[in-house]
Amino acid sequence: MEGRNFLDEAGIGAFRSQVLGIYSERGRSFPWRMTRDPWSILVSEIMLQQTQTERVVPKYEAWMRAYPDPSALAAAPLADVLGLWSGLGYNRRALALAKAAARLASMRSFPGDEDSLMELPGVGPYTARAVLAFAFGRPVVLIETNIRSVFLHRFFKGEEEVPDSRIAPLVEATLYRDDPRTWYYALMDYGVEIKKSLGNPNTRSAHYAKQSPFADSNRRIRGELLKAMSGKGRADAEELAAGLPFARERVEAALRELAAEGFVAESCGVYRFADKG
Repeated sequence: MEGRNFLDEAGIGAFRSQVLGIYSERGRSFPWRMTRDPWSILVSEIMLQQTQTERVVPKYEAWMRAYPDPSALAAAPLADVLGLWSGLGYNRRALALAKAAARLASMRSFPGDEDSLMELPGVGPYTARAVLAFAFGRPVVLIETNIRSVFLHRFFKGEEEVPDSRIAPLVEATLYRDDPRTWYYALMDYGVEIKKSLGNPNTRSAHYAKQSPFADSNRRIRGELLKAMSGKGRADAEELAAGLPFARERVEAALRELAAEGFVAESCGVYRFADKG
């Protein structure tokens, strides 16, 4: 592996200085970087999953005005929640966040360890560790697309199918434990610069996968169904299919999925938004 001798104390120090120096000069500013509130951090991390940062900013700001704490979201109708989420895609994230809010609203304090955070709907290892790093300043090992780009670029030049299991020890060895929050923000921004100037190193990751076309995807059908139901309140499959440019069979299949996942409820062939609980 190129850079194997890099991991001495001097090399680690030089790497940190370079990354932090770039961040000091031209680091990006986002509203979730201005807070250490764990709820705000959790919301931002769920929104940022598979969605470009520029699209998230206005949605995040509107969301936090409407639902500044878990109790506010837990009390909101699902139709309102999905309406505010509209435009971010992957609506199951909104449903998971609403369910997580219901649990958090019943707790005395926000969970502060990885296992407890991962008990919340929609929270996996990365999201849990992101909350720990950005809200609580914990020196956890964090890997996402931009951080991965930095390490693939610096340590794995010319290698293909590199798994995160090889990257994680390098992330841990170079981690700036005095301020992991700033360190990871700096790594993310450095990764963005690498992608813009040199292309995407993540294509050499073992975990890289291209998104499928959206125009005729099942994800689009589900999203259009939820949007249509927001305007109708309740409707049967025939009425919903008539207003959408998809085959009725695909609309009915998508409705069954949405019902199974808890987005909608069905009674006598009529669909409505389900209760979040």
